[in-house]
Amino acid sequence: MKAARLLREKLADPDRVVTGVLATFHFWPGLVELAQRAGLDYLIIDLEHLTHDHTAIAEACAIGRRADFPIFIRPPAAEFTPLRLAMDLGPCGLLVPCVESLDTMRIIQDAVWMPPRGRRRPGGPGNFWLEDFHYETWRTTVEDHFIVLPQIETRAGLASVEAIAAHPLTTAIAVGPYDLSADLGCCWQPGSPDHRDALARIRQAGEAVGKPMWMIGDGPTLVREGYRFLCITEPVLFLQGKLAELDRQTRAALGSAAETPAESTPLP
Repeated sequence: MKAARLLREKLADPDRVVTGVLATFHFWPGLVELAQRAGLDYLIIDLEHLTHDHTAIAEACAIGRRADFPIFIRPPAAEFTPLRLAMDLGPCGLLVPCVESLDTMRIIQDAVWMPPRGRRRPGGPGNFWLEDFHYETWRTTVEDHFIVLPQIETRAGLASVEAIAAHPLTTAIAVGPYDLSADLGCCWQPGSPDHRDALARIRQAGEAVGKPMWMIGDGPTLVREGYRFLCITEPVLFLQGKLAELDRQTRAALGSAAETPAESTPLP
């Protein structure tokens, strides 16, 4: 699982910024190549809020496997069956929503690890990570490198964040800032003292056990705040924003164009 190993190496460098995107509204396998060519470090396919075609997801995971580019899946819930099915599609990591306790971490462990450490029954395209199907191969090729990002999104998760961060399966502690703000009663007030204190506690829980914090939001702002493991946008929302910006710029050019004629540039 070279893609996961490479990402772990990047995360271990305190001076490096690791960036990726979360594909929620629309996904197609070609997005993997676009993300890699754009210089991103990983791509997350979101199944929590919309259902994308599983054949296309498996194809994307295969592209990532062959290109050593990390593809994560966010499953619908932190429950055994959706977690196990996500594993079968062949990602090198999971962003797990709404993790609230060590009991939830045990469910994740059961779905990710083979017996005797877990209860996973492997199948599907995820099997293509391996050259053979001996348990030792599963453990050393997949399980030892697989990336798990538990999202803290509730008061209950926040109360258990230190234990969740310290769990051996946790690669980096993650957050769902919007859902967490809603559960804290300050939705959506990212500057609220309660919200900022909660983020600080999550971050400190990871730092105490030598694990980074995965954070989603405006990349430059987050870097200035000291975050290094970032999800910097959702591609469709980014496209909408750039289209709106281009539209405003085009309409604003009307007045200046009347004063300074310019040659039009043909589209490629």
